[in-house]
Amino acid sequence: MIKKKTLMSWSSGKDSAWALHKLLQNPEIEVVGLFCTVNREFNRVAMHGVSVELLLQQAARIGLPMELIEIPYPCSNEEYENIMEKFVEKAKNNAIEFFAFGDLFLEDIRNYREQKLSSCGIKPVFPIWGSPTDALAKEMINNGLKTIITCIDPKQIPQEFVGKEFNDKFLASLPESVDPCGENGEFHSFVYDAPMFNSPIPVSVGEIVHRDNFIFADLLPATAIHPQVC
Repeated sequence: MIKKKTLMSWSSGKDSAWALHKLLQNPEIEVVGLFCTVNREFNRVAMHGVSVELLLQQAARIGLPMELIEIPYPCSNEEYENIMEKFVEKAKNNAIEFFAFGDLFLEDIRNYREQKLSSCGIKPVFPIWGSPTDALAKEMINNGLKTIITCIDPKQIPQEFVGKEFNDKFLASLPESVDPCGENGEFHSFVYDAPMFNSPIPVSVGEIVHRDNFIFADLLPATAIHPQVC
């Protein structure tokens, strides 16, 4: 059986990590790399606020190359789409057949991905799509996914949640209006250990920063490990 060459859309957070975990168990899939959009101005993962250094440490623990897709700040939708079109073309030329995403239930995001890939021959796959988020959050925690909340939307969730560990205590304290996986943008995260990591990433929570109507916890790396970068 010829496996399908697949790239994983990597955010540094729990949903993309768990989607990758599921993909790695699929005998029909060969995950050959990760890709992530990075804010060129701040050298950090877009929305999650995680440093590129920590992002590369994740890739090193997983043992896969990381493609960094740099975007300007600010970045218009037109600029973003032009950058992504070039990346998609590059992936197609490298015989990539699937892009995998960690989306859960937002139909508009899924439709956007499907539309943008519809004419290029690369198919989008969604390994954890439709999973009930309350059960999924507990599945992640119970199976060794260790995560810190790096960004919150203060309009949806109190500031006290930023910098906290994503665990049973965190879930129990969430307001009822907040999705357990933060799928509505309530919070974003950084995975420092997972079943597919060869070792945990030592991090500490640094400064709490208010920027662009969001609140970020700056995670500080304890070591620097750099994998192959495409």
